[in-house]
Amino acid sequence: MGKQKMVQAVKEYALAHYGQDGWDYIVECWTDEEIAEEIKDCLSESGAIREMRQIAKLFHSQRTEGCF
Repeated sequence: MGKQKMVQAVKEYALAHYGQDGWDYIVECWTDEEIAEEIKDCLSESGAIREMRQIAKLFHSQRTEGCF
């Protein structure tokens, strides 16, 4: 599977879940290149989304705890 297709899947998922669990941070702050680098070892769209979900949740946790 092409990395650009996985990046697009992550971006679409992030946009669809914009107000949930930090996905807004991915939409607003991450470039395609940054997403591609983060998911470089993923083999599927669902794996790429799972990888980015961990990052989104981390930012959401930090934001709700007042770290941002």
